Parts: sequence; C-alpha cells; structure tokens
Amino acid sequence: MDNTGGTGVVRGGVGGLGRRRLARLLALTGALLLLVLFGGVGGASAHAVLENSSPADGSVVKSAPKTVTLTFTESVGLLDDSFRVLDPDNRRVHIGEPGHADGRGDTARVTLPAGMAKGTYLVAWRVVSADSHPVSGAFTFSVGKQTATKAVAPSGTSTDEATATLYDVARYFAYGGLALLLGVLAFSLITGLAVGRGMAATGWWTLFGATVVLLLLRGAYERGDGPGGAFEPAVVWGGLGGRPGIALVVRLVLLGVVAFVPVRLVGGSGGAGERGSVRLRGRRAGVVVGALSLGLALTWAAAEHAAAGIQVPVAMTSAVLHLLAMAVWLGGLTALLGLLYRAPEELPPAAVARFSRAAFASVVVLVCTGVYQAWRGLGSLSALNSTPYGRLLTLKVIAVLLLLAAASYSRRWTGQLVGAGVSTVAAVATAPAAVVGSVVVEERERVPE
Repeated sequence: MDNTGGTGVVRGGVGGLGRRRLARLLALTGALLLLVLFGGVGGASAHAVLENSSPADGSVVKSAPKTVTLTFTESVGLLDDSFRVLDPDNRRVHIGEPGHADGRGDTARVTLPAGMAKGTYLVAWRVVSADSHPVSGAFTFSVGKQTATKAVAPSGTSTDEATATLYDVARYFAYGGLALLLGVLAFSLITGLAVGRGMAATGWWTLFGATVVLLLLRGAYERGDGPGGAFEPAVVWGGLGGRPGIALVVRLVLLGVVAFVPVRLVGGSGGAGERGSVRLRGRRAGVVVGALSLGLALTWAAAEHAAAGIQVPVAMTSAVLHLLAMAVWLGGLTALLGLLYRAPEELPPAAVARFSRAAFASVVVLVCTGVYQAWRGLGSLSALNSTPYGRLLTLKVIAVLLLLAAASYSRRWTGQLVGAGVSTVAAVATAPAAVVGSVVVEERERVPE
C-alpha cells in the first residue's frame, strides 16, 4: 500500500520522539552553521591599519611641519575630530579640517598652524575603516628637540568596550534577522509551501530593532564614547553622515516597504486552513521579494569593504551574493524546522528536494564568494599564514569544504535510507546533509508499505 497518498505527501515515519530528535539535530545544525559563518570575526577582522605617518612617530624635525599625513592599508572615512594635536603642556593645538591627501581615500591629512613652538607634540587620530569599524591611535613628534611632555592621549583615541560590545551584538542580531526574514520568504518561493507568518514577522522585527540600535549607537561607536551617546541628538546625528549611517537609514526605509509589499502586492497570505501563514508563489512574488532582498543586502555591501578598494563592482556583487546565499541557507533551514514541528508527516518530497538543491547551491555560492573576498581582503597568498585574519579565513574555508564533502556523501546515504524504507522526513533528520541543508529526495521516490 502506498502511504504517500495521492498528492505525494509523505505520511508517517516521524512520531513524537522522531520529531524531537529531528528538532534537536536541526537546532544543533543551525548553531554549527552560525559558528562557521560568524565565529571569531570580531577578533580578526580586516580593519584598516596605519602604514606610516608624516612626521613619523618619534621623529624630530628641524622646523614645524605644515601638515600631518597618515597613510592606511585601505580607504578610511573621516570624522569631524579625526585629529587632535596636543602641545607639550597638554593644550589642544588649533588645526584645520581633516581631509584626504591628494584625494586618496587611504590617507588622512590635517593642516597645522604656523609658528609652533619647539617641543614634543602628541597626535591622536581616529578614522572609520572601510568595513565601518573605527580605528584609532596616537603618536608623537618633536619640533627642534625632544622635551618632556604632559600631553595625554584623549579618550576618543580608544574604543569604549561597552559601546563596542552592544554594537557588535546588534550587528549579529541584524544578520540573524535578515537570514530569518529572507530565508523564510525564499523557502516559500522555492518549495511552494505555506510557512508561519510568525517566522517572517520575527525576522522583520529582529532586523528592524537591531538596525534602530545600530543607528542610535553609530555616532558613539565612531567617536569612542559610552553608550549614553545614543541618547544625545548631536552624537546620533553625527553618526548619520558617513556611508554606514546612510546605509542604516536606507535599510529602515526598505524594511518599511517589506512590511507591506509581500502580502499586499504579492498576494502572499495563506489560503483556507492556512491562517497565520504566508505562501509565496509565482513570478511576481519572486520579482518583488528578490528586489527587496537585493536592496537590503546592498545596505551591508555599500557600508563595508566591498565599496572601497579594487574591483568595486565585482566586490559589491560578491558581497551581495554572499549575504543572500547565507540567508537562503540558514533562514530556509529554520523554515524547514518550523514545518517539521508543525506537520512533519505532510512535507512533500518534491518540495524538500527543491529546497535541497537551492541550499546546496547557496553553499557553493558562499564558498566561491568567500574565497574571492578573502583574496581581495588579504592582497597576497602569504597573508593567509602571516596574519590572524588570514589564518581565520583559512580555517573557515577548510570547514566549509568539509561540510560540502559531507553533503556529497549524505546525498548517496539519504538515497539508500529512502530505498530501504525510511521515510523522507526521517532521512532528512538523520542525514549529515542537514549540516549544509542539502538532502536530495527524488519526487518519484515513495515510502513502500
């Protein structure tokens, strides 16, 4: 007897115990995926590094220089107070407006006043790296001769740990919200199944809330101030001027559009018997959701490394594809978990197979774009071993390649399980391919009696 019914839906095979085991496996899978994708990023990110300065650190010049010029390893953004110069008595020297030397984005320059007295001066600087993170430092130079100095680097040259921690937490919540929102919508488009409206709403609210927090903290984060800066209008307004601040504002606008478009324009509400769910299908749904997804992904790419340096068009495309692939992979897996909780016995094998192929393609895109971004960010193969960032990237590439190998093996294993009489959903639960969201079940396969 055919247990699938006339619609090709797999019946039976996953009871209460099986459902709990499956849920635990997929939850562990999601945690492993997040660890592979985001683990260790904070400590080894490729921020801008000061290459040299003029005057050089610790140098003694015969006459007072007209400017101070800094050169970095990548393009940097400037703040209103990117430079602070203190004289030997710890008094602030009046300087010009900060700018880029000869229009080069990887430099920062400020004009010094004429007639500076002899002695040792301290230069404190703070700029915004191409990946939107502030970097800062300080050095000294002397005019005529070295002297004792009372100058102390101001607080703005260091990072406020509380603000930085809150900002990083909000960034990760934003990534998670994006993955859940776009992944759930993509899962419905790919499989044609109705998914819980609550999942998409959770993703939207998570991304919206995290973006608001990032926007409020942006100014304080750039300046090195404490979290209280999030409640000072002048500080908040100051964080809106650069690329990261503008990108956050655009993201909020797009989220406002997303809140209405998928249901009202696409016609994505579930039908009878599917209250509280969203079902997206058809070309119009794909175009609308695709356009909004592209716009949201661009708010990340435009504010980070991809928007500066070499091959900007290629890098922007790579960054967007990388983010969207992550969303389809992780968010789609979460949507699958939700359906398995709700009605695991009614998952059509054809729908599972379609998501399997899309998830596997997403992993391939993640690997390809990740390798390109690593090459572009490092600049040389030797940096893979000589820098913390390079070593981290090497470990991540190895981890993902191992996951791909596991996926390839599990495709064969899953087919054997199904052929041996194990239900499609049970095969999904037990196959290692769940690690990469890649379980292939042919539509023609059925569970025998």
